[in-house]
Amino acid sequence: MGMTGIEIYKLLPQTNCGDCGVPTCLAFAMKLAAGQAELAKCPHVSEASKAKLDSASAPPVMPASIGPFKTGGETVLFRHEKTFVSPTGIAVLVTDAMADADVDRRLRSYAELRYERVGVQLAADLVAVKSEKGDAAAFEKLVQKVAGAVDAGIILMSESADVLAAGLKHTAARKPLLYAATKANADAVGRLALDNKCAVAVRGANIDEVIELTQKLSAMGLKEIVIDSGARTLKKAFEDQVVIRRSAIKGAFRPLGYPTIAFPCEMAKDFMEETLIASTFIAKYAGIVVLSELRGEGLFPLLVERMNIFTDPQRPMATEQGVYPINNPDENSPVMITTNFSLTYFIVSGEIEGSRVPAWLLVMDCEGLSVLTAWAAGKFVADAIGPFVKKCGIADKVKHRSLVIPGYSAAISGELEEQLADWKITIGPREAAHIPAFLKQHQA
Repeated sequence: MGMTGIEIYKLLPQTNCGDCGVPTCLAFAMKLAAGQAELAKCPHVSEASKAKLDSASAPPVMPASIGPFKTGGETVLFRHEKTFVSPTGIAVLVTDAMADADVDRRLRSYAELRYERVGVQLAADLVAVKSEKGDAAAFEKLVQKVAGAVDAGIILMSESADVLAAGLKHTAARKPLLYAATKANADAVGRLALDNKCAVAVRGANIDEVIELTQKLSAMGLKEIVIDSGARTLKKAFEDQVVIRRSAIKGAFRPLGYPTIAFPCEMAKDFMEETLIASTFIAKYAGIVVLSELRGEGLFPLLVERMNIFTDPQRPMATEQGVYPINNPDENSPVMITTNFSLTYFIVSGEIEGSRVPAWLLVMDCEGLSVLTAWAAGKFVADAIGPFVKKCGIADKVKHRSLVIPGYSAAISGELEEQLADWKITIGPREAAHIPAFLKQHQA
Protein backbone atom coordinates (compact mmCIF):
# COMPACT_ATOMS: atom_id res chain seq x y z
CA MET A 1 0.00 0.00 0.00
CA GLY A 2 1.36 3.41 -0.98
CA MET A 3 -0.51 5.57 1.57
CA THR A 4 -0.49 5.73 5.34
CA GLY A 5 -3.63 5.53 7.46
CA ILE A 6 -3.55 9.28 8.10
CA GLU A 7 -3.21 10.04 4.37
CA ILE A 8 -6.18 7.80 3.65
CA TYR A 9 -8.17 9.36 6.50
CA LYS A 10 -7.83 12.80 4.91
CA LEU A 11 -9.64 11.49 1.81
CA LEU A 12 -12.52 9.87 3.71
CA PRO A 13 -15.81 11.69 4.58
CA GLN A 14 -14.78 11.90 8.28
CA THR A 15 -18.40 11.58 9.42
CA ASN A 16 -17.81 8.61 11.75
CA CYS A 17 -21.16 7.21 10.62
CA GLY A 18 -20.19 3.58 11.17
CA ASP A 19 -21.88 2.42 7.96
CA CYS A 20 -18.66 0.64 6.98
CA GLY A 21 -18.88 -1.52 10.09
CA VAL A 22 -16.06 0.35 11.84
CA PRO A 23 -16.90 2.97 14.51
CA THR A 24 -14.76 5.82 13.16
CA CYS A 25 -13.31 6.94 9.84
CA LEU A 26 -9.83 6.96 11.36
CA ALA A 27 -10.15 3.33 12.42
CA PHE A 28 -11.44 2.44 8.93
CA ALA A 29 -8.50 4.29 7.37
CA MET A 30 -6.07 2.30 9.50
CA LYS A 31 -7.73 -0.94 8.39
CA LEU A 32 -7.44 0.14 4.75
CA ALA A 33 -3.77 0.94 5.26
CA ALA A 34 -3.21 -2.51 6.77
CA GLY A 35 -5.09 -4.25 3.95
CA GLN A 36 -7.78 -5.45 6.36
CA ALA A 37 -10.75 -3.67 4.76
CA GLU A 38 -12.10 -2.75 1.33
CA LEU A 39 -12.84 0.79 0.24
CA ALA A 40 -16.22 -0.40 -1.12
CA LYS A 41 -17.41 -0.75 2.50
CA CYS A 42 -17.62 3.06 2.75
CA PRO A 43 -20.82 4.20 0.96
CA HIS A 44 -20.10 7.91 1.34
CA VAL A 45 -16.60 8.33 -0.11
CA SER A 46 -16.53 10.81 -3.02
CA GLU A 47 -15.68 9.73 -6.56
CA ALA A 48 -12.60 11.94 -6.52
CA SER A 49 -11.34 10.35 -3.32
CA LYS A 50 -12.29 6.91 -4.57
CA ALA A 51 -10.13 7.36 -7.64
CA LYS A 52 -7.15 8.24 -5.45
CA LEU A 53 -7.82 5.53 -2.91
CA ASP A 54 -8.62 2.63 -5.22
CA SER A 55 -5.02 2.06 -6.24
CA ALA A 56 -3.73 2.87 -2.76
CA SER A 57 -6.03 0.40 -1.04
CA ALA A 58 -5.49 -2.38 -3.58
CA PRO A 59 -3.29 -5.29 -2.47
CA PRO A 60 0.08 -5.75 -4.23
CA VAL A 61 -1.33 -8.82 -5.99
CA MET A 62 -4.70 -7.85 -7.44
CA PRO A 63 -7.61 -10.23 -6.81
CA ALA A 64 -9.47 -12.06 -9.57
CA SER A 65 -12.69 -14.09 -9.51
CA ILE A 66 -13.48 -17.13 -11.65
CA GLY A 67 -17.04 -17.98 -10.78
CA PRO A 68 -17.06 -18.88 -7.06
CA PHE A 69 -13.28 -19.25 -6.98
CA LYS A 70 -11.12 -16.30 -5.99
CA THR A 71 -7.37 -15.87 -6.40
CA GLY A 72 -4.86 -13.11 -5.74
CA GLY A 73 -5.15 -10.53 -3.00
CA GLU A 74 -1.82 -11.52 -1.45
CA THR A 75 0.18 -8.96 0.52
CA VAL A 76 3.26 -10.87 1.72
CA LEU A 77 5.97 -13.20 0.43
CA PHE A 78 6.03 -15.52 3.44
CA ARG A 79 3.15 -16.94 5.45
CA HIS A 80 4.81 -16.20 8.81
CA GLU A 81 4.58 -12.48 7.99
CA LYS A 82 0.82 -12.59 7.53
CA THR A 83 -1.41 -15.42 6.42
CA PHE A 84 -1.85 -16.05 2.71
CA VAL A 85 -5.45 -15.33 1.75
CA SER A 86 -6.23 -17.17 -1.52
CA PRO A 87 -5.47 -20.90 -1.62
CA THR A 88 -4.06 -22.09 -4.93
CA GLY A 89 -6.82 -23.24 -7.24
CA ILE A 90 -6.50 -26.79 -8.57
CA ALA A 91 -7.93 -27.35 -12.05
CA VAL A 92 -8.38 -30.44 -14.19
CA LEU A 93 -7.91 -30.20 -17.95
CA VAL A 94 -10.38 -31.45 -20.56
CA THR A 95 -10.03 -30.85 -24.29
CA ASP A 96 -12.17 -31.20 -27.39
CA ALA A 97 -9.66 -33.74 -28.72
CA MET A 98 -10.42 -36.19 -25.91
CA ALA A 99 -12.81 -39.08 -26.26
CA ASP A 100 -16.13 -38.59 -24.48
CA ALA A 101 -15.25 -41.35 -22.02
CA ASP A 102 -12.05 -39.54 -20.99
CA VAL A 103 -13.90 -36.27 -20.50
CA ASP A 104 -16.59 -38.02 -18.46
CA ARG A 105 -13.97 -39.71 -16.28
CA ARG A 106 -12.25 -36.42 -15.48
CA LEU A 107 -15.52 -34.68 -14.68
CA ARG A 108 -16.57 -37.60 -12.50
CA SER A 109 -13.25 -37.44 -10.64
CA TYR A 110 -13.75 -33.72 -10.09
CA ALA A 111 -17.18 -34.33 -8.56
CA GLU A 112 -16.27 -37.39 -6.47
CA LEU A 113 -12.79 -36.70 -5.11
CA ARG A 114 -13.70 -34.74 -1.99
CA TYR A 115 -12.18 -35.15 1.44
CA GLU A 116 -12.78 -33.97 4.98
CA ARG A 117 -9.78 -33.20 7.16
CA VAL A 118 -10.05 -31.66 10.64
CA GLY A 119 -13.48 -30.36 9.73
CA VAL A 120 -12.43 -28.76 6.45
CA GLN A 121 -13.78 -29.88 3.07
CA LEU A 122 -10.95 -30.40 0.55
CA ALA A 123 -11.55 -30.58 -3.21
CA ALA A 124 -10.40 -29.30 -6.58
CA ASP A 125 -11.81 -25.95 -7.68
CA LEU A 126 -11.78 -25.52 -11.45
CA VAL A 127 -12.17 -27.21 -14.81
CA ALA A 128 -10.01 -25.98 -17.67
CA VAL A 129 -11.69 -26.52 -21.04
CA LYS A 130 -9.21 -26.35 -23.93
CA SER A 131 -9.81 -26.06 -27.65
CA GLU A 132 -7.23 -28.15 -29.49
CA LYS A 133 -9.14 -28.43 -32.74
CA GLY A 134 -9.78 -24.71 -33.16
CA ASP A 135 -13.38 -25.61 -34.00
CA ALA A 136 -15.84 -23.20 -32.35
CA ALA A 137 -18.77 -25.64 -32.60
CA ALA A 138 -16.83 -28.52 -31.03
CA PHE A 139 -15.57 -26.25 -28.25
CA GLU A 140 -19.05 -24.89 -27.56
CA LYS A 141 -20.41 -28.43 -27.27
CA LEU A 142 -17.69 -29.42 -24.80
CA VAL A 143 -18.14 -26.27 -22.70
CA GLN A 144 -21.88 -26.86 -22.56
CA LYS A 145 -21.27 -30.40 -21.33
CA VAL A 146 -18.83 -29.26 -18.64
CA ALA A 147 -21.09 -26.45 -17.46
CA GLY A 148 -23.98 -28.86 -17.07
CA ALA A 149 -21.94 -31.54 -15.30
CA VAL A 150 -20.07 -29.66 -12.58
CA ASP A 151 -20.60 -26.62 -10.39
CA ALA A 152 -17.04 -25.39 -10.77
CA GLY A 153 -15.08 -22.37 -11.81
CA ILE A 154 -14.35 -22.68 -15.53
CA ILE A 155 -11.28 -21.72 -17.55
CA LEU A 156 -11.88 -21.33 -21.30
CA MET A 157 -8.67 -22.00 -23.23
CA SER A 158 -8.09 -20.94 -26.84
CA GLU A 159 -5.98 -18.44 -28.77
CA SER A 160 -9.01 -17.59 -30.91
CA ALA A 161 -11.39 -14.92 -29.64
CA ASP A 162 -14.13 -16.47 -31.77
CA VAL A 163 -13.68 -19.86 -30.12
CA LEU A 164 -13.68 -18.26 -26.67
CA ALA A 165 -16.86 -16.38 -27.61
CA ALA A 166 -18.51 -19.69 -28.51
CA GLY A 167 -17.65 -21.05 -25.07
CA LEU A 168 -19.01 -17.94 -23.39
CA LYS A 169 -22.47 -18.61 -24.79
CA HIS A 170 -22.99 -21.17 -22.02
CA THR A 171 -20.73 -19.82 -19.29
CA ALA A 172 -20.83 -15.99 -19.38
CA ALA A 173 -23.01 -15.85 -16.26
CA ARG A 174 -20.47 -18.02 -14.42
CA LYS A 175 -17.64 -15.54 -15.13
CA PRO A 176 -15.01 -17.91 -16.52
CA LEU A 177 -11.33 -17.09 -16.95
CA LEU A 178 -10.48 -16.42 -20.60
CA TYR A 179 -7.13 -17.94 -21.49
CA ALA A 180 -5.19 -16.45 -23.10
CA ALA A 181 -4.50 -12.96 -24.37
CA THR A 182 -1.26 -13.03 -26.34
CA LYS A 183 0.70 -10.48 -28.33
CA ALA A 184 -1.26 -11.51 -31.42
CA ASN A 185 -4.82 -11.44 -30.03
CA ALA A 186 -4.73 -9.15 -26.98
CA ASP A 187 -7.13 -6.57 -28.44
CA ALA A 188 -9.84 -9.07 -29.36
CA VAL A 189 -9.58 -11.19 -26.22
CA GLY A 190 -9.38 -8.08 -24.04
CA ARG A 191 -12.60 -6.69 -25.57
CA LEU A 192 -14.29 -10.04 -25.07
CA ALA A 193 -13.32 -10.02 -21.39
CA LEU A 194 -14.52 -6.44 -20.98
CA ASP A 195 -17.86 -7.09 -22.67
CA ASN A 196 -18.52 -10.15 -20.50
CA LYS A 197 -16.94 -8.81 -17.29
CA CYS A 198 -14.63 -11.81 -17.08
CA ALA A 199 -11.10 -12.26 -15.80
CA VAL A 200 -8.50 -12.75 -18.52
CA ALA A 201 -5.17 -14.55 -18.54
CA VAL A 202 -2.15 -13.25 -20.43
CA ARG A 203 0.53 -15.52 -21.86
CA GLY A 204 3.85 -14.10 -22.94
CA ALA A 205 7.00 -15.60 -24.41
CA ASN A 206 8.80 -14.17 -21.36
CA ILE A 207 8.20 -11.79 -18.47
CA ASP A 208 8.97 -8.71 -20.55
CA GLU A 209 6.19 -9.65 -22.95
CA VAL A 210 3.87 -10.36 -20.02
CA ILE A 211 4.49 -6.83 -18.74
CA GLU A 212 3.55 -5.35 -22.14
CA LEU A 213 0.35 -7.39 -22.18
CA THR A 214 -0.77 -6.56 -18.63
CA GLN A 215 -0.14 -2.87 -19.24
CA LYS A 216 -2.17 -3.02 -22.44
CA LEU A 217 -5.11 -4.82 -20.86
CA SER A 218 -5.00 -2.59 -17.79
CA ALA A 219 -5.16 0.47 -20.04
CA MET A 220 -8.28 -1.05 -21.63
CA GLY A 221 -9.93 -1.06 -18.20
CA LEU A 222 -9.38 -4.68 -17.20
CA LYS A 223 -8.50 -5.23 -13.56
CA GLU A 224 -8.91 -8.98 -13.14
CA ILE A 225 -5.85 -10.41 -14.87
CA VAL A 226 -3.98 -13.69 -14.43
CA ILE A 227 -0.38 -14.18 -15.60
CA ASP A 228 1.19 -17.10 -17.47
CA SER A 229 4.86 -16.32 -18.05
CA GLY A 230 4.96 -18.90 -20.86
CA ALA A 231 7.66 -21.06 -19.23
CA ARG A 232 7.12 -24.80 -19.52
CA THR A 233 10.09 -26.20 -17.61
CA LEU A 234 10.10 -26.50 -13.84
CA LYS A 235 13.29 -24.46 -13.39
CA LYS A 236 12.24 -21.54 -15.57
CA ALA A 237 8.61 -21.50 -14.44
CA PHE A 238 9.70 -21.56 -10.79
CA GLU A 239 12.11 -18.67 -11.36
CA ASP A 240 9.33 -16.71 -13.07
CA GLN A 241 6.92 -17.31 -10.20
CA VAL A 242 9.44 -15.93 -7.70
CA VAL A 243 10.32 -12.92 -9.87
CA ILE A 244 6.65 -12.06 -10.41
CA ARG A 245 5.73 -12.30 -6.72
CA ARG A 246 8.80 -10.43 -5.49
CA SER A 247 8.29 -7.68 -8.08
CA ALA A 248 4.68 -7.25 -6.93
CA ILE A 249 5.26 -7.44 -3.17
CA LYS A 250 8.72 -5.96 -2.67
CA GLY A 251 8.91 -3.72 -5.73
CA ALA A 252 5.24 -2.65 -5.83
CA PHE A 253 5.53 -3.16 -9.60
CA ARG A 254 1.90 -3.05 -10.71
CA PRO A 255 2.34 -4.64 -14.19
CA LEU A 256 3.28 -7.89 -12.41
CA GLY A 257 0.88 -7.43 -9.50
CA TYR A 258 -1.52 -10.20 -10.56
CA PRO A 259 -2.05 -13.87 -9.63
CA THR A 260 -0.40 -16.50 -11.80
CA ILE A 261 -1.36 -19.74 -13.49
CA ALA A 262 0.98 -22.72 -13.97
CA PHE A 263 0.62 -25.83 -16.12
CA PRO A 264 2.24 -28.90 -14.53
CA CYS A 265 0.24 -30.90 -17.09
CA GLU A 266 2.52 -29.49 -19.81
CA MET A 267 5.79 -29.96 -17.92
CA ALA A 268 5.77 -33.58 -16.80
CA LYS A 269 6.40 -36.97 -18.40
CA ASP A 270 4.16 -38.91 -16.02
CA PHE A 271 1.53 -38.46 -13.34
CA MET A 272 3.85 -38.61 -10.33
CA GLU A 273 6.22 -36.02 -11.79
CA GLU A 274 3.22 -33.81 -12.56
CA THR A 275 2.06 -34.07 -8.94
CA LEU A 276 5.53 -33.16 -7.68
CA ILE A 277 5.71 -30.13 -9.99
CA ALA A 278 2.23 -29.05 -8.89
CA SER A 279 3.31 -29.23 -5.25
CA THR A 280 6.19 -26.88 -6.06
CA PHE A 281 3.87 -24.27 -7.53
CA ILE A 282 1.39 -24.53 -4.67
CA ALA A 283 4.26 -23.59 -2.37
CA LYS A 284 5.67 -20.86 -4.65
CA TYR A 285 3.49 -19.01 -5.80
CA ALA A 286 0.90 -20.06 -8.34
CA GLY A 287 -2.67 -18.84 -8.00
CA ILE A 288 -3.89 -21.73 -10.16
CA VAL A 289 -2.31 -25.06 -11.19
CA VAL A 290 -3.76 -27.08 -14.06
CA LEU A 291 -3.49 -30.89 -13.90
CA SER A 292 -4.03 -33.37 -16.70
CA GLU A 293 -6.28 -35.49 -14.47
CA LEU A 294 -7.35 -35.96 -10.89
CA ARG A 295 -6.41 -39.09 -8.97
CA GLY A 296 -6.79 -39.54 -5.27
CA GLU A 297 -3.17 -40.53 -4.69
CA GLY A 298 -2.03 -37.25 -6.23
CA LEU A 299 -4.87 -34.88 -5.41
CA PHE A 300 -5.15 -35.60 -1.69
CA PRO A 301 -1.48 -34.78 -0.86
CA LEU A 302 -1.78 -31.56 -2.89
CA LEU A 303 -4.94 -30.56 -1.04
CA VAL A 304 -3.34 -31.22 2.35
CA GLU A 305 -0.24 -29.27 1.35
CA ARG A 306 -2.43 -26.39 0.24
CA MET A 307 -4.43 -26.46 3.47
CA ASN A 308 -1.25 -26.39 5.55
CA ILE A 309 0.27 -23.49 3.61
CA PHE A 310 -2.87 -21.37 3.55
CA THR A 311 -3.91 -21.93 7.17
CA ASP A 312 -3.18 -18.90 9.34
CA PRO A 313 -0.08 -19.91 11.34
CA GLN A 314 -1.06 -17.52 14.14
CA ARG A 315 -4.54 -18.96 14.62
CA PRO A 316 -5.14 -22.64 15.46
CA MET A 317 -7.77 -24.53 13.50
CA ALA A 318 -11.02 -24.60 15.44
CA THR A 319 -14.23 -26.62 15.39
CA GLU A 320 -17.57 -24.90 15.77
CA GLN A 321 -18.88 -24.73 19.31
CA GLY A 322 -21.91 -26.89 20.01
CA VAL A 323 -23.39 -30.21 21.10
CA TYR A 324 -22.22 -33.17 18.98
CA PRO A 325 -24.12 -36.48 19.07
CA ILE A 326 -21.88 -39.51 18.47
CA ASN A 327 -23.12 -43.07 17.85
CA ASN A 328 -26.81 -41.99 18.05
CA PRO A 329 -27.02 -41.08 21.76
CA ASP A 330 -30.27 -40.91 23.69
CA GLU A 331 -31.44 -39.24 26.92
CA ASN A 332 -29.45 -41.70 29.05
CA SER A 333 -26.14 -41.40 27.20
CA PRO A 334 -23.06 -39.92 28.92
CA VAL A 335 -22.08 -36.29 28.35
CA MET A 336 -18.43 -35.34 27.81
CA ILE A 337 -16.84 -31.95 27.24
CA THR A 338 -13.69 -30.73 25.47
CA THR A 339 -12.30 -27.63 23.74
CA ASN A 340 -12.75 -26.63 20.12
CA PHE A 341 -9.15 -27.18 19.00
CA SER A 342 -9.80 -29.19 15.84
CA LEU A 343 -7.17 -31.82 16.51
CA THR A 344 -8.49 -32.36 20.04
CA TYR A 345 -12.07 -32.61 18.77
CA PHE A 346 -11.28 -35.14 16.06
CA ILE A 347 -9.14 -37.30 18.30
CA VAL A 348 -11.72 -37.32 21.10
CA SER A 349 -14.71 -37.80 18.79
CA GLY A 350 -12.84 -40.55 16.93
CA GLU A 351 -12.17 -42.47 20.15
CA ILE A 352 -15.81 -42.09 21.23
CA GLU A 353 -16.98 -43.28 17.84
CA GLY A 354 -14.56 -46.21 17.96
CA SER A 355 -15.90 -47.26 21.35
CA ARG A 356 -19.37 -47.69 19.80
CA VAL A 357 -20.84 -46.24 23.00
CA PRO A 358 -23.50 -43.57 22.31
CA ALA A 359 -22.43 -40.28 23.85
CA TRP A 360 -22.89 -36.53 23.72
CA LEU A 361 -19.76 -34.43 23.20
CA LEU A 362 -19.89 -30.77 24.22
CA VAL A 363 -17.40 -28.66 22.28
CA MET A 364 -16.69 -25.33 23.94
CA ASP A 365 -15.19 -22.34 22.15
CA CYS A 366 -11.74 -21.77 23.66
CA GLU A 367 -10.34 -19.88 20.66
CA GLY A 368 -8.97 -23.08 19.17
CA LEU A 369 -6.76 -23.98 22.13
CA SER A 370 -6.15 -27.49 23.46
CA VAL A 371 -7.40 -28.49 26.92
CA LEU A 372 -4.22 -27.78 28.86
CA THR A 373 -3.42 -24.58 26.98
CA ALA A 374 -6.99 -23.33 27.34
CA TRP A 375 -6.96 -24.11 31.07
CA ALA A 376 -3.64 -22.27 31.51
CA ALA A 377 -5.02 -19.31 29.55
CA GLY A 378 -8.11 -19.12 31.76
CA LYS A 379 -10.50 -20.13 28.96
CA PHE A 380 -11.35 -23.73 29.95
CA VAL A 381 -12.20 -23.01 33.56
CA ALA A 382 -15.22 -23.48 35.79
CA ASP A 383 -16.71 -20.00 35.47
CA ALA A 384 -16.64 -20.37 31.66
CA ILE A 385 -17.69 -24.02 31.43
CA GLY A 386 -20.63 -23.61 33.80
CA PRO A 387 -22.52 -20.98 31.76
CA PHE A 388 -21.74 -22.86 28.54
CA VAL A 389 -23.23 -26.12 29.83
CA LYS A 390 -26.34 -24.28 31.01
CA LYS A 391 -26.89 -22.50 27.71
CA CYS A 392 -25.82 -25.13 25.15
CA GLY A 393 -29.09 -27.09 25.38
CA ILE A 394 -27.70 -30.41 26.61
CA ALA A 395 -30.03 -30.32 29.64
CA ASP A 396 -32.98 -30.72 27.26
CA LYS A 397 -31.42 -33.78 25.63
CA VAL A 398 -30.60 -35.94 28.67
CA LYS A 399 -32.43 -37.04 31.81
CA HIS A 400 -29.34 -37.31 34.01
CA ARG A 401 -27.06 -34.51 35.21
CA SER A 402 -23.61 -36.05 34.90
CA LEU A 403 -20.72 -34.37 33.07
CA VAL A 404 -17.39 -36.00 32.23
CA ILE A 405 -14.47 -33.55 32.08
CA PRO A 406 -10.96 -34.27 30.67
CA GLY A 407 -8.53 -35.78 33.17
CA TYR A 408 -6.08 -32.95 32.60
CA SER A 409 -8.66 -30.48 33.92
CA ALA A 410 -9.32 -32.38 37.14
CA ALA A 411 -8.24 -29.34 39.15
CA ILE A 412 -11.38 -27.45 38.19
CA SER A 413 -13.84 -30.17 39.27
CA GLY A 414 -14.57 -28.63 42.67
CA GLU A 415 -15.21 -25.14 41.29
CA LEU A 416 -17.29 -26.63 38.48
CA GLU A 417 -19.52 -28.42 40.99
CA GLU A 418 -20.24 -25.02 42.52
CA GLN A 419 -21.09 -23.58 39.10
CA LEU A 420 -23.26 -26.59 38.20
CA ALA A 421 -24.84 -27.40 41.55
CA ASP A 422 -27.28 -29.93 40.13
CA TRP A 423 -24.67 -31.76 38.05
CA LYS A 424 -22.33 -34.57 39.05
CA ILE A 425 -18.81 -33.90 37.76
CA THR A 426 -16.84 -36.99 36.76
CA ILE A 427 -13.15 -36.86 35.92
CA GLY A 428 -12.45 -38.70 32.69
CA PRO A 429 -9.18 -40.15 31.37
CA ARG A 430 -6.18 -37.96 30.64
CA GLU A 431 -5.39 -39.61 27.34
CA ALA A 432 -7.94 -39.90 24.52
CA ALA A 433 -6.81 -43.47 23.86
CA HIS A 434 -8.33 -44.48 27.21
CA ILE A 435 -11.77 -43.08 26.40
CA PRO A 436 -13.26 -46.33 24.95
CA ALA A 437 -12.43 -48.33 28.11
CA PHE A 438 -13.69 -45.49 30.32
CA LEU A 439 -17.00 -45.25 28.43
CA LYS A 440 -17.59 -48.99 28.50
CA GLN A 441 -16.95 -49.03 32.24
CA HIS A 442 -19.11 -45.93 32.69
CA GLN A 443 -21.88 -47.61 30.69
CA ALA A 444 -21.71 -50.76 32.81
